[in-house]
Amino acid sequence: MGNMEDMTLRAIRILREADLVLCEDTRTSGILLKHFDIHNHLMSHHKFNEHGTSAGIVERLKGGENVALISDAGTPGISDPGFFLAREAIAAGVTVQTLPGATAFVPALVSSGLPCDRFCFEGFLPQKKGRMSRLEALKDEQRTMIFYESPYRVVKLLEQMKDVFGPDRRVSCCREISKVHEESVRGTISEVITHFQATPPRGEFVVVVAGLENK
Repeated sequence: MGNMEDMTLRAIRILREADLVLCEDTRTSGILLKHFDIHNHLMSHHKFNEHGTSAGIVERLKGGENVALISDAGTPGISDPGFFLAREAIAAGVTVQTLPGATAFVPALVSSGLPCDRFCFEGFLPQKKGRMSRLEALKDEQRTMIFYESPYRVVKLLEQMKDVFGPDRRVSCCREISKVHEESVRGTISEVITHFQATPPRGEFVVVVAGLENK
């Protein structure tokens, strides 16, 4: 997610042993590999080309090569490319192994102060069409809800949540997880909106919202 100290020994070994490393951006992942003195071939695999590259990658896997897939920040498949390739590899009879790794919503949930025993992960809402309908469908959700949002739309998201969930619903907005400027802003939806109106949001956000209380 941005902190090199979160890298595991197993992940370093896998990246060194892989015949090919797939990544969203070779420049970003190149910094990671260089930091750990890993000299391996990188290939771009992202949401804009994964449908075109997956077939060739699966053939390489079937031929006995070991291929590693990493994200720019987070775990592949969790609001990042990975699902399509994993599905195609499994369908072809290829063994798919997942390494425990960084994903922003888990630490954001744990540090939110909201119930962690039952939750639903919604990721990014549609930027335009279908955004409000997704929120309306969650109006009576009793589990803690988790969303991803950019700094440019987080206030808009909170305002929409205020309209659907009410101004007094508890929320935690966590940004820059694992980085130097990590911060969580907690309170009612109205209180957090007021905070961001005075302090413009920066960084990528995980928005954790309390579920509807069962009265």
